[in-house]
Amino acid sequence: MPNRIGEYSHNPLISADTSNHGNHHNRNGRASAADVRQEMPEAPSYSAVRALLRILEEKGCVEHDEEGPRYVYRPTAPLKTARRMAARRLLETFFDGSVPQAVVTLLDVSTKNLSEEELEKLQNRIEKAKKEGN
Repeated sequence: MPNRIGEYSHNPLISADTSNHGNHHNRNGRASAADVRQEMPEAPSYSAVRALLRILEEKGCVEHDEEGPRYVYRPTAPLKTARRMAARRLLETFFDGSVPQAVVTLLDVSTKNLSEEELEKLQNRIEKAKKEGN
């Protein structure tokens, strides 16, 4: 299901995972609806953000704690796991499971030129896949 929260790379629920990454928002991976809304460019209404968080909770993506009158949400999976799940869904939904189509599309829509180091990393991963038969 498309949701605006997932469109933004600075989602405090996702980017603040401290198990594998730095705490970008100093919230230990936790955020209120107001915190999430504040991080969203062209954010929808507060009630829309709350509704999106409720949907994410129903889907098992986030959980909440009650802190006084407000809910504070936290992701249910580490960032690495969430990325893999989202990538699988994206691959199946838009690319019929084709990794080459997805990679070519990502390279086509990229807004920056890849550095030599990034290109080498991609090449190394391709070589590893060839050796593993993936």
